[in-house]
Amino acid sequence: MRRFATELKTSELQVTMTAFLAAYNQNMPASFPRASLGLLEKFKVAHETLFAHGDSWSLERHRKKLMDWLPRNSEVV
Repeated sequence: MRRFATELKTSELQVTMTAFLAAYNQNMPASFPRASLGLLEKFKVAHETLFAHGDSWSLERHRKKLMDWLPRNSEVV
């Protein structure tokens, strides 16, 4: 149970865009489109309300929405 609590805390951490990019791409299947800094910038513009309180990213808050958005927008760099 302690391991799950540690993982949960890690996903809730507020991190930079670069740190989010590394964590996001590390945990995605090879067949899924990879994120890039350019794509994250476009995602941020498209989802301004997710960043109303600053430029921080978290796996908990942003990963699922990026997963839904990325396949339709992965060719936009």
